Amino acid sequence: MIYLGFDTSNYTTSAAIFDSVDFSVKQVKKLLPVKSGELGMRQSDAVFFHTQQLPEITEELLGKSYNIKAVSASTRPRKASDSYMPCFTVGGAAARITAAAAGIPFYETSHQIGHILAALLGAGKEHLSLLRKPFIAFHVSGGTTDCLYVEPCERDFIRCEIFSCSADLKAGQAVDRAGVMLGLSFPCGKALEALALKSDKTFRIKIKSTDGNAHFSGLQNQCEKQFEMGIPPPDIAKYCLSFIAQAVGDMTEFTLAKTSRDLPILFCGGVMSNKYIKEILTERFGSENVIFSPPEFSSDNAAGVALYGFLKSRE
Repeated sequence: MIYLGFDTSNYTTSAAIFDSVDFSVKQVKKLLPVKSGELGMRQSDAVFFHTQQLPEITEELLGKSYNIKAVSASTRPRKASDSYMPCFTVGGAAARITAAAAGIPFYETSHQIGHILAALLGAGKEHLSLLRKPFIAFHVSGGTTDCLYVEPCERDFIRCEIFSCSADLKAGQAVDRAGVMLGLSFPCGKALEALALKSDKTFRIKIKSTDGNAHFSGLQNQCEKQFEMGIPPPDIAKYCLSFIAQAVGDMTEFTLAKTSRDLPILFCGGVMSNKYIKEILTERFGSENVIFSPPEFSSDNAAGVALYGFLKSRE
């Protein structure tokens, strides 16, 4: 029982198959080719490269003939009427064509819901039981820094309500801007973490926020000021990640205070692949309360989108 999913995000071309018999996932993904020194690319270029890369990774993924039961795609960033990004039309179009040609169902979801489902699955299929009750999900990436109250929904399995978010710059944007400034290649998450691990500095950071929404623009300003002062790059990198960990923690506290402190907390998105940030948040909230997923399921991927197709097909 195989389900195929596509995700063509702002950074990565992804395809995955989910096997409902053993709940296994096979996925192939490829970063978009951002030029050295640049912070991303125009949407028109992203659409072009997704069009080139999606057939390649799909051929690699499938390899042999599968009896595919349904195909799904993330067609927008969030499940909201005003949420739109051209790059997602590539995966949506490929999924619709595949479904029509094979005479199988096509399901569409959001990139954000795909992230949440993939992170739950990657953390262990037992965590999918959370879909039957409320929980907190933090989606932190280059395009999103949202603390979400998630509850069961008959139509889409889960409904996400934003309780706090970034008031300006996104956490992933801050990581990439600091990284590129330090001479790292975009996207900079892994390299910035490796650099930060070379620092033995500790920081006391107070986050400015409005109604629970953290301001990240100050992080960029501080990193640039430290760079101009000649502060060693490892210390700048560690300050950047420490700031994000503190901000994410504060936003989580704000949401828990308005909902329930007994709720599980799921952290997903590319920035949440960072082991240093994971350690800080786990220590702050307790290992019994937080759920992290392996990097391949936390960063952009199509695994959750493929899983969504399976869940929809059971209706």
